[in-house]
Amino acid sequence: MAETLKIKAPLYYAEKISETLMNTYTTAELPPANRWHYHQGVFLCGMERVWEYTSNEKYYDYVKSYVDHLVDENGNFYFARDELDAIQAGLLLFTIYKRTGERKYQLAAKKLRNLYTTLNVTNEGGFWHKDKYPYQMWLDGLYMGGPYALTYARDFNEPGLVDMVIHQEQLMRKHTKDEKTGLYYHGWDEKGVQPWVNDGNHCAPEFWGRALGWYGLAVIDMIDLLPENHPKRDEWIHVVKQYVESITKYQDKESGLWYQVIDKGHLEDNWLETSCTSLFVYTIAKAVTKGYVGKEYAEFAKNGFQGMIQHKVEESDSGELVLKDICIGTSIGTYDYYVNRECSQNDLHGAGSFIFACLEMEKLLSNE
Repeated sequence: MAETLKIKAPLYYAEKISETLMNTYTTAELPPANRWHYHQGVFLCGMERVWEYTSNEKYYDYVKSYVDHLVDENGNFYFARDELDAIQAGLLLFTIYKRTGERKYQLAAKKLRNLYTTLNVTNEGGFWHKDKYPYQMWLDGLYMGGPYALTYARDFNEPGLVDMVIHQEQLMRKHTKDEKTGLYYHGWDEKGVQPWVNDGNHCAPEFWGRALGWYGLAVIDMIDLLPENHPKRDEWIHVVKQYVESITKYQDKESGLWYQVIDKGHLEDNWLETSCTSLFVYTIAKAVTKGYVGKEYAEFAKNGFQGMIQHKVEESDSGELVLKDICIGTSIGTYDYYVNRECSQNDLHGAGSFIFACLEMEKLLSNE
């Protein structure tokens, strides 16, 4: 990378982006407004970590306000019942239930847990990402459903969910990993009928950054959620090690960032994207801190974080933070589809991922 810049502590940026969005939106207005959705879930899971790190109750109160706006006193709430995306925001329920003991949060959590019994599956038992994407498994889905199921298994003593998540990850890896690069395709179509499939393996044709980022986030966080001494732990640590070794080969050496289609940075219309960079920085930094990879990988995380601050973050005179070049919500498609997706700023995909990266960088730097 270019010369090292003087930048503020990572926690500073995590708090600033949290406060910027808190000042911009009431919890009901967080886009898409008045919905139980992973967009809000990702951002608010990040904010919950800021609260855990700082003990500042304003962050917890904001997260709880979102949940209470949508979940009534009987644990009822409206959510999409045919997709993994509906589950992720449920991660917010566990801490609130522990703090308050109010049964409505447990009831809401159980409703989401019960989705696993009704979702459509492939012949091998892999969850369809959504009903409108039949017979398709997407990398995104492992994060949308995996950490929630393992947390539920831990908090409500349901060990069968652990086996379920292990099976889902095995299928995801089996069908989407490219052995040549060590990267994972965005998704897989069991029937092989989608217009985007590779004929040989029924996979998506590209390695899309954010989907690959969700997979890394899911696996490295799920290691923490496995029961103590679980035999799967070592295998997942090895998965993370290989994953970090693979993605770091595609980091842009000049900026420290990663491309929208991460292995095609040489193409002129490809562009450096913020949310995938955030997720990669998070996973690499956490892998170093946990000792899953060598300390030499810390430089990749540092360069990625510095690159985001240098190229993707702007701070106004009033202290508002603007996080740029975040890809909007995206399905599976060909190369042209990915590189022509719109960019947005302060999109919740990016804000939440950026907070994760900031806090993991704070840990990494404090351990040096």
